Amino acid sequence: MPKPGIRECVAVGRAIAAGNLLRHEGPLQLTSRFETRFAEHMGSQHALAMTSGTTALHAAMTAIGVGPGDEVLVPAYTWIATAAAPALAGAVPVLVDIDESLTMDPADLEKKITPHTKAIIPVHMANAPCDMDAIMEIARRHNLRVVEDACQAVGVSYKGRMCGSIGDIGVFSFNHFKNMNIGEGGAVVTNDAALFKRIMNFHDLGAWARPGYAEGGEPSFISGHARVTEIQGAMLDAQLSRLPGYIRGLTRSRAAVAGVLADKSDLRLSPHHDVDSAAGMTVIFETEREAIRYAERPGAYRLFDNSKHVYTNWKPILEKRSAHRDLNPWAWAHREISYDASTCARTLDILRRTCRIYLSERWPTPVARWKARALAAPSTEQTEAGGMTQPDGQTSVPAAAR
Repeated sequence: MPKPGIRECVAVGRAIAAGNLLRHEGPLQLTSRFETRFAEHMGSQHALAMTSGTTALHAAMTAIGVGPGDEVLVPAYTWIATAAAPALAGAVPVLVDIDESLTMDPADLEKKITPHTKAIIPVHMANAPCDMDAIMEIARRHNLRVVEDACQAVGVSYKGRMCGSIGDIGVFSFNHFKNMNIGEGGAVVTNDAALFKRIMNFHDLGAWARPGYAEGGEPSFISGHARVTEIQGAMLDAQLSRLPGYIRGLTRSRAAVAGVLADKSDLRLSPHHDVDSAAGMTVIFETEREAIRYAERPGAYRLFDNSKHVYTNWKPILEKRSAHRDLNPWAWAHREISYDASTCARTLDILRRTCRIYLSERWPTPVARWKARALAAPSTEQTEAGGMTQPDGQTSVPAAAR
């Protein structure tokens, strides 16, 4: 992830010196400037900054009208917020297997559609875009809304279009681990004026009293508050200028590492839906033991060891618990929906056998190739029995940094 530097310091200093940090009243309107530029960069007509990617997902669910009795299809490999967002809107998340690209498997997606399905949330994981052509074709045939979760792929493209700009709504995160990093933050983009009005209403209970909020002709509804400050807007505006170079750096490093691995090892790279613009790298093994051994190398970690993104660790979802028992979306579902290790067993198998390789946008090509040679070298280390997955689905291998 990029680290805030001098540009962000200068931008924040300007915001503070302006004397009013409220986004609608600050004299510089830095947040509005960022939103205009972000929409242009993403190829969308509207953009709105919000307090987090999680809140942005909830806003998107509310905007498309998801509610009690609805089902929303989400991948089994993602941050829990993707599944929590439909539940917060009153709907039930239905889990879909991933394929070896680490993104939603279109074949399993279509199998999981029922008469109660309202929307699909494909997730571009670890800078790897989904097969959006297939997903959008399925959505059109079944008249389903598509909310792209591009939180882990800000600035990444798919066949000439930016991830997040293809579905009805795109959602982004700017927290510490993302391609744009202001600690915490989020955004949505869309080309639909009516959906955008609902998103604006969701993020600001006083939306009807704000300048420019009349677009879309949607009546106001009770909601909450998710506005950002001019400090966040200033940092985002500064980081947006860095984003294209950051992604180019990752793409360059990825290409250099991939070239060495292809020449000097028999490692199998995970399939990718747009290799020419690939900005992330994972390798997949035949067995879990091989993946565990490979993850012992500096610069590699096994995806299954990052428990936060594995659906079997989403305790509130698995136990179908809401803050209040009378507001539990599973109680409103038209059928029994449960979750356990067999729900998406293929996903768990893929995650157990897949390792992510760390890339840096700062690596010159010779450095990337040098690092790749260490990653390509045959392993001579033996795996200890304690590193294997335990019967309860947990692992004794320490969780890797996200």
